[in-house]
Amino acid sequence: MAHKVIISGGGTGGHIFPAIAIANALRRAQPEIEILFVGAAGKMEMEKVPAAGYRIIGLDIQGINRQSLLKNLALPFKMVKSLWKSRQIIKEFGAEVAVGVGGYASGPLLIMANYIGIPTLIQEQNSFAGKTNKSLGKKAKKICVAYDGMEKFFPAARVMLTGNPIRRSSVSISGKYHEAIASFGLEEGKKTILVTGGSLGANTLNECMKGALDKLLQADIQVIWQCGSYYFGKLERELNDKLPVNIKLVPFLQRMDYAYAAADVIIARAGAGTISELCVIGKPVILVPSPNVAEDHQTKNAVSLVDKKAALMVTDMSARIHLIDEALKLVRDEAICVELGENIKKLALLNADELIANEILKLIN
Repeated sequence: MAHKVIISGGGTGGHIFPAIAIANALRRAQPEIEILFVGAAGKMEMEKVPAAGYRIIGLDIQGINRQSLLKNLALPFKMVKSLWKSRQIIKEFGAEVAVGVGGYASGPLLIMANYIGIPTLIQEQNSFAGKTNKSLGKKAKKICVAYDGMEKFFPAARVMLTGNPIRRSSVSISGKYHEAIASFGLEEGKKTILVTGGSLGANTLNECMKGALDKLLQADIQVIWQCGSYYFGKLERELNDKLPVNIKLVPFLQRMDYAYAAADVIIARAGAGTISELCVIGKPVILVPSPNVAEDHQTKNAVSLVDKKAALMVTDMSARIHLIDEALKLVRDEAICVELGENIKKLALLNADELIANEILKLIN
C-alpha cells in the first residue's frame, strides 16, 4: 500500500520551493507515495504546487495584519474553521505523517495532526524560529534545521541539521555563462550585477535601482534587475525609455540558473531559501534583509553569514544611500569577491531534500 504524506505551508517562494523539493525527493525514494499539499487559499502555493504536479487544498487562513487591527477580527473564526478543515483533510486523506514548512497553513494543520496523534516534522528554514514553530516543535517528532545552535528554540534530541531544500535546477550553473549572457542580451566579459527581490519583488531594492541608473551607466556595469511582477508594470511605465541598454528589467526570473551564471555580484534579500541557493552558487553577495518579516529573522539570517565573512550586509534603512555604491566597490575588488565566494561556498548543503525525505519515511516506518 502506498504511503501518504501531507505537506503544509507556503505564502512565499521561500516556503513553497523547499516544500516541492521535499515532495520530489520523496517521489524519487518511493515513486508510489501519495503526497497532498495544504496551503492558504489565494496565496502563491495554490498556483505553484499544481504547476509542479501535486494536488493542493486551500485553508481560509491569514496571518496577523500589523497595519490594520480591524482586519484581524475574523482571525479567530478563520483559525477555528481551518483547524476543523485540517482534521477533516487528515482523516479523509489518511495521512501517516504531516510536514510543516512554515507559512499560514502550517499552524492549523500541524496542531491538528499532533492532536490526532499523527507524527509531525517541522522544516525550520531560518536561523531564528518564529513563535508558531517554537510551539509546534514541542510535539514534533523531528525538527530539520538549516543553521547551527537551533537547540535554543527546540528540544535538542529532535533537532537535525539538514540545510534548506533548494531548487536544483536553479543552482545548476556550471558551463552556462555564455548562454546565460546571451539569453539576457548582455555583453560577455563585462561585470554583471544581479539584483533580486525574491519571488514577490522588493520595493527597497527597486527604489535603489531607480535612483542609480546614471551611476550604473557611467560605471559601465551590466545589471539583471528582477523587480517582481507586482512592481513591473509601474516601473516599466515610469522608466519608459529612460532605462539604459545595460540594465535588463524583468518581473520574474524563469531561469534562475541563467541569472546566477551571468552574475559577478549578487544583491538579494536574506530569506532562508535565497541564502541556501546563494551558498551553493558561491558568488559574492550583498544581503539587504527585509524588515517586513516576523521577528526580523532575515537580519539574523544575514548576520550569521556576515559573522563568517561569507557575505556583506546593508540594512534596508540605509540601502537607498549606500547599496549601489557598496555593490560598485565590491564588483571592482577582486580579492574581496574571491574571499566572500569561497567562504559562502563552505556553508553549502546540497542534499537537504533527500535528508528530510529520509526522516519523513523513517517516521512512517
